[in-house]
Amino acid sequence: MPPLLVFSSFWRRIERLGSVSALGLRMRLLRALWLGLTGVCLILPAQAQVQALALEDLPPSAGGEQAHSAELAVSVWSRADVEAWWAALRSMEGTHATLPARLQPPADPAAWATVSLPDVRARTASAASATPGMPREYEMRWYRLRYAPPQGRWPTSVALYTPRLVSMAAAVLVKTDEGWRQVFDNQYGAREQWVRPLWALFPPALTELHHDRSIELVVAVPVVRHSFYSVSTVWLGSREQLESLPRKRWMLQIGVPQAISLTLVALGMFSLALWVRRRSEPAYLLFALASVAWLVRNLHYHLNLPRTPLGLEWFWWMTHASMSWVMLLTFLFALRFARRQFPRLERGVALLVAAGTVLTMPLWGLSLDPVLQQSINALVSVAGTVFVAVVALREGSRELRLIALSLALSLALGVHDVILLAGWAWPQHIYLMPYATLIIVASFLYAVQRRYIGALEEVEQLNAHQAQRLQQQSDELLAQHERLREAERQQALLLERQRLMQDMHDGLGSSLLSAMVAVEQGRMEQDKVVEVLRECVDDLRLVIDSLEPVGHDLVSLLATMRYRLGKRLQIGGLSLEWDVQDLPPLTWLEPPDALHVLRLLQEALTNALKHARATRVRMVTRNQGSHVEIRVEDDGDGFDLATAQRGRGLKSQQRRAQRLGGSLKIESSPGQGTRLSLRLPVQRTATAEAPAAPGQQAAP
Repeated sequence: MPPLLVFSSFWRRIERLGSVSALGLRMRLLRALWLGLTGVCLILPAQAQVQALALEDLPPSAGGEQAHSAELAVSVWSRADVEAWWAALRSMEGTHATLPARLQPPADPAAWATVSLPDVRARTASAASATPGMPREYEMRWYRLRYAPPQGRWPTSVALYTPRLVSMAAAVLVKTDEGWRQVFDNQYGAREQWVRPLWALFPPALTELHHDRSIELVVAVPVVRHSFYSVSTVWLGSREQLESLPRKRWMLQIGVPQAISLTLVALGMFSLALWVRRRSEPAYLLFALASVAWLVRNLHYHLNLPRTPLGLEWFWWMTHASMSWVMLLTFLFALRFARRQFPRLERGVALLVAAGTVLTMPLWGLSLDPVLQQSINALVSVAGTVFVAVVALREGSRELRLIALSLALSLALGVHDVILLAGWAWPQHIYLMPYATLIIVASFLYAVQRRYIGALEEVEQLNAHQAQRLQQQSDELLAQHERLREAERQQALLLERQRLMQDMHDGLGSSLLSAMVAVEQGRMEQDKVVEVLRECVDDLRLVIDSLEPVGHDLVSLLATMRYRLGKRLQIGGLSLEWDVQDLPPLTWLEPPDALHVLRLLQEALTNALKHARATRVRMVTRNQGSHVEIRVEDDGDGFDLATAQRGRGLKSQQRRAQRLGGSLKIESSPGQGTRLSLRLPVQRTATAEAPAAPGQQAAP
């Protein structure tokens, strides 16, 4: 057999990796796998041929009680009988008609015998070797069961569930007084029933007819005589009790494989995107192609099978051929993690898979096409797994060893599915090969993750080397930075000292000097001296308050001023009303700016106390969005604004507001009190006039 010859070349390649004596137990393991391959190569051709015969015979239109046994009767039919049976079932849809007498289950009690469920006829090579073109005989296998409701109470809806029914198009019949009526006909789903559970609901009208007795039903299973079939155990009961069983079966056998396939495709697209960015890493491309090939292999989980014989042939060719490509791409991906590369071997296997794909196309009319394709699949899977395992054991790569282990586990799951398909054991198990994808993908992701971590470690080493080279320069830069910071700190201290000296000289010093000269000349009375001294103390407090760290918080600055001046206002008979609301922080508010704000407000309070003869003064703050507003309102005598604007005091206050980047507005009239409004920006623009620099004379 040609596939076996190809495998021999694999064996010779493996033996070149090391002597048999050195490998020891490994070689014995490989020989055991070779024997398994021989069995698989004998099973799969028979399976493929029987499947081809069964597909050809498909119709052209195309917690209750568990029954472990049933009564079985077998009718030998011709092809014409089978076609008449399918036509009769189609004509009965939506009607109350019964089957013709010659198509009904046998009426002779002697024709029935008890059979255990599951009832399975295994696949054999004799069935695959049937002579093409010879008339076939068919069996109609009637499985009769009876169902009586518990305690004589019929449920709302009776259901029948069986995990697997592998045959040609089957049907469920129920016996009535008029004859056998159809309950379920899966002609349109017969091609998928090998993987999908059977779920049939009995119309309530049928159970009402049997309200005082049990119902008799038959599961009709047509098969090619001497061919493979599988009828699992049957559950009968109320719909509410049983409907969770087909849902779970559907989820495990179809839903989860669908999710796995789609998830793998998503990972494949991500891997393809990585390969586009890193063309030097072919492993990403191989993973992406393998994910797409696996989706094609599992199309029967996502789509209903084609209805025409030609479409069905192409569908199975595509899914069978894609399995070879899945395994080829998987092995190529795994070998990317080996220290050595095997380009000739990889090209040889790729040519074998490509040749098998072309030769098995439904174009040549060769009846051995399924046999050849299944043989290639078995060859590539077993030989590839063995080869990857030997390379992994020889090279000692952790990633490759884990991939080899996952491939071996997947091969074991594949053997389970082959046994299930052959009908040798476990007729009610689910197919496990889709779950093998999770094992392989997990090992792939681990290998990619290890490679990614290795790349990160290499980058970290390079970074450490660069860090060592730059350490001296960094130390020098750090020392220069420290020296620069110290120079900046000294300069800041000098500038702040100059500002304080200027403020003391222009404000406090000027007032004290004027008062001293007046006292020496006898031109100032004691009360005036006390008042000047008090003003000097207030000015000194303003300078001190402007140095307090208020964190650009204007409200805190105003609170400090209230604390400093509150007692003096109270002694002067002036009542202070505090209507200060929260304001946003002013990032530009530094000590020189704070001093300008305090002096503007102090001037307003002093005027209210000394000149306006006010009894009440009100301090108000408001947030206006892009700016904040501070108002000082008193109920004093007021003054003529036109006259005041010619004085130096108001102009001085206007200049202070401009240095702050804001504006000052005064509203007053005789007998109506005075309102001073200071508007300050929240974010001061670069074009705003900056505060007076140290050395520049501030306005008194």
